[in-house]
Amino acid sequence: MAQWCQLQMLDCKYLEQVDQLYDDSFPMDIRQYLSRWIESIDWDTVAVQDSLATIRFHDLLAQLDDQHSRFALENNFLQQHNFRKIKRNLQDRFQEDPVTMAMIISRNLKEEQKILACAKEAEEGEGTVSAMVVEKQKLDNKVKELKDKVQFLDQMLKNLEDLQDEYDFKMNTLKNQNELNGMSAKELEREKFNTARMCIELKQNRHDVVSFLNELLNLTQSFIQDLISEELPEWKQRQQIACIGGPPNACVDQLQNWFTAVAEALQQVRQHLNKMLELEQKFTYENDPISQKKAHLENRALELLKSLLSSSLVVERQPCMPTHPQRPLVLKTGVQFTVKLRFLVKLHEFNYQLKVKAVFDKDVTEKKGFRKFNILGTNTKVMNMEESNGSLAAEFRHLQLKEQKLAGNRTNEGPLIVTEELHSLSFESELHLNQSGSPGLHIRLEAMALPLVVISNVCQLPSGWASILWYNMLTTEPKNLKFFLSPPSAKWSQLSEVLSWQFSSVTKRGLNQEQLNMLADKLLGAKAQRNPDGTIPWTKFCKSANEKAFPFWLWIEGILDLIKRHLLSLWNDGCIMGFISKEREKALLSDKCPGTFLLRFSESSKEGAITFTWIEHDVHDKPIYHSVEPYTKKELTAVSLPDIIRTYKVMAVENIPENPLRFLYPDIPKDKAFGKYYPKPSETQEPMDMDVPENRGYMKTELISVSEVHPSRLQDNMMPMSPDDYKALERYVSPRDIDAVMDLQDLVPQEPDMSCSFEALCDL
Repeated sequence: MAQWCQLQMLDCKYLEQVDQLYDDSFPMDIRQYLSRWIESIDWDTVAVQDSLATIRFHDLLAQLDDQHSRFALENNFLQQHNFRKIKRNLQDRFQEDPVTMAMIISRNLKEEQKILACAKEAEEGEGTVSAMVVEKQKLDNKVKELKDKVQFLDQMLKNLEDLQDEYDFKMNTLKNQNELNGMSAKELEREKFNTARMCIELKQNRHDVVSFLNELLNLTQSFIQDLISEELPEWKQRQQIACIGGPPNACVDQLQNWFTAVAEALQQVRQHLNKMLELEQKFTYENDPISQKKAHLENRALELLKSLLSSSLVVERQPCMPTHPQRPLVLKTGVQFTVKLRFLVKLHEFNYQLKVKAVFDKDVTEKKGFRKFNILGTNTKVMNMEESNGSLAAEFRHLQLKEQKLAGNRTNEGPLIVTEELHSLSFESELHLNQSGSPGLHIRLEAMALPLVVISNVCQLPSGWASILWYNMLTTEPKNLKFFLSPPSAKWSQLSEVLSWQFSSVTKRGLNQEQLNMLADKLLGAKAQRNPDGTIPWTKFCKSANEKAFPFWLWIEGILDLIKRHLLSLWNDGCIMGFISKEREKALLSDKCPGTFLLRFSESSKEGAITFTWIEHDVHDKPIYHSVEPYTKKELTAVSLPDIIRTYKVMAVENIPENPLRFLYPDIPKDKAFGKYYPKPSETQEPMDMDVPENRGYMKTELISVSEVHPSRLQDNMMPMSPDDYKALERYVSPRDIDAVMDLQDLVPQEPDMSCSFEALCDL
C-alpha cells in the first residue's frame, strides 16, 4: 500500500504530526494529489544533484498542469484556482533553488515513515498502557468532570431562579390585600407558613449554589495547575527533544483541547456569576451568601482565566531556515527563517483579536562583544483560525536578521565565540476581553523561542548546531543565554541517545550498541568501560585539543554529510558497520573466510571518509588484514561505493589484478549485498548530433579502484593469488618449496596502508 494511503488510515494523533510537516512552502494538496508520482522518485538522490533537482522541479510543474486539466474536466473551479496559486508559489520559491524543494520533500517522506513506524510500534504494544496514556485519560476525565459540574451549576441556577420567582410571587400576593379577601384565616396562615418555608429553602439553595461554585473553582484551579505546571512544560521539553532529532513532538492539539475546555468553563462561570448578581438585585437579605462572596468569586474566576490565558501563547514550530529544516534554531544573517505560534485557547471571540510582534534579544543587557541584530521583514502578525484544524495561529515566514555594524573591531572582544553566543526571540501580544456585567480583562501575552545561534557563514553551521544540541540536551531553561560561559558536562547516557538521534533523524537507522560502544571509548577512554554516568566536557565534544586535531563533533558531522550525499541507501540497509575500532574490527574478522570484509568510517578524516578492511590467511593459516585508503566525498562523487567494491583490484608486479572482496561481514556474498546498487547495463544512446557517424572509433572506459602492492606484501599470502589458485599450486609444489622461494626475495618487508587510485581500463 502506498505510504500516503497508510498515513490516512492512522489515528488523529498521528495525522496531527503529518499536518505539522506541510505548510505553504509545500502544501499538503500536492502530497495528496501527486502522491504516487512523489513516492516513485528517489528524492534523497535528487536533493544532492542540482541538475537532477531542476529536472524534477519541472516534472512537478508538469504534474500540476496535468492535475489542473483533470479539475477542468470535472468543472472543479475551486481546485483549479488553488493549483494555479500553488504553481505560482512554487515557481517563486524554488525556480532558482530546486534543491531546497527536493530537500523538503525528502525530509517529509522520512518523517512520514517515522510516524508510520511509531504507529506500528504503538499497535504492537497495545497491551501495555504507557504512563502518558494514563495521564491523558486522567486529564480527559477531569475535563468531563468540569463540564458536568458547569452543566449542573447551570441547572442549579435555573432552579434557584424558578424558586425565587415563585417566592417573589407569593410575597407579592401576601402583600396584596385584594387577593387575600377570599381567604380564610386558616388558609392565610398556611400560605404564610409555606412562604416562610420557601424562604428557608431559597436561602439554603443560595448557600448551596455559592458552595458548589466555590468547589467548581477549586477543581478548575487544580486543573489549570496541572496544565501550566506539568503538561505545558512537558510538551515544551518534548519539543526541545524533537528539535535536536528526537521523537516527533505531538499532543499540541490535545493540549489545546484541554486549555480551551477550561477557558470555556470559566467563561460560563463568569456568566453564572452575572446571573447570581441579577438574582441578588431582585432579592437579598442579611448574611446573603451571594452578597458576601460575589466579589471574591468574581476576582477568583477572573484570576484563573487570566492565569490560563497568560500561558496559552506558545511557539508551535521553532525558528528554522527552510534551507536547513533539520537544523532548527541556527539562523544565518540575510537568510529568511520561519516560526509559527499558536494560542491554545481556541475561542471564536479571539479570532483576529491578537496581534503578535516579534522582538529580538529583548531585555538582553549590554555585554561587551555581544553582537546585536535587527529583524527585517514583517515582524507583526494577526492570529487567525486556520482552515486545516481550526487552531488560532500565526506564522512568520519572511523574517531575517541583519547584524548591527558597530564601530571598531569586535573579533576578540567577547568572552564567547560566535557559535556559542546565544540569542533570544520573543513574541508579544495583548488581549482585551470584555463581558457584559463583568469587569474587563487586559492581559499581556508573551512567548519565547528556544535560544538561538546566529551565524554569518554557512561553514559555521556544524558548530552552531553542536551548541544547540548541547544546550537542549542539558537544560530546559529557555532564557539562560549565558549557558556557554560555563557549560556543564554531559553524561554518556545523555549524549549517546542524542548522537543516535542525529543519524535516525536524517536516515532510517540510528546507532546500535556496537557503534555507540566505539564512540564511548573514543570520548571516555577505554578505562571508563563505557560508564553511562561517565562525563564528557563541552571542550572535548566540540573543540580541538591542539591545532592538528579536529573536534569530535565535526568528525561526526562530516560522516553524517557523507552518508546523506553518498551512502544513504547502504546505511539504511545496514551494509555499513561504520563506527568500529581497529582492534574490534580484527576480532570480528579473525575467524571469517578469506575475502570477508566490512565497511567502517575513517577516524582520521575531518570531512568524512569510509574504508573497507578484509581478511586473508597466509600459508600457515595466520590471519592478515588489509585496509584500503579511505574514500572521501571527492572519490565517491566520481564512483559510487558499490561500484568501487564491485571493481576493486589489488595489483602487484607480475601478478594479475584480482578483486579480493568476497563476503560482506558476516558471510553475505558481495554481489548479493550490493547487487541492487550496481549500475544496470545501459542501452546504446543515440548521439545528440545526427551527423556524427555511429562508430567514432572510441572504446568504452570504466573507472575502477586499484591498490598497488609492493611484492614484499605478498610473501605471506601470495596476494592477489586466490585460495583456489593456491590450492592448485600446492598439488605440484610443497609448502616448504614455496617458502624457500619467498625467502630468496631480497626485499625489506613493509606495512604501508594500501593506497588506492582510479584507473580507466578499456573494455576489450
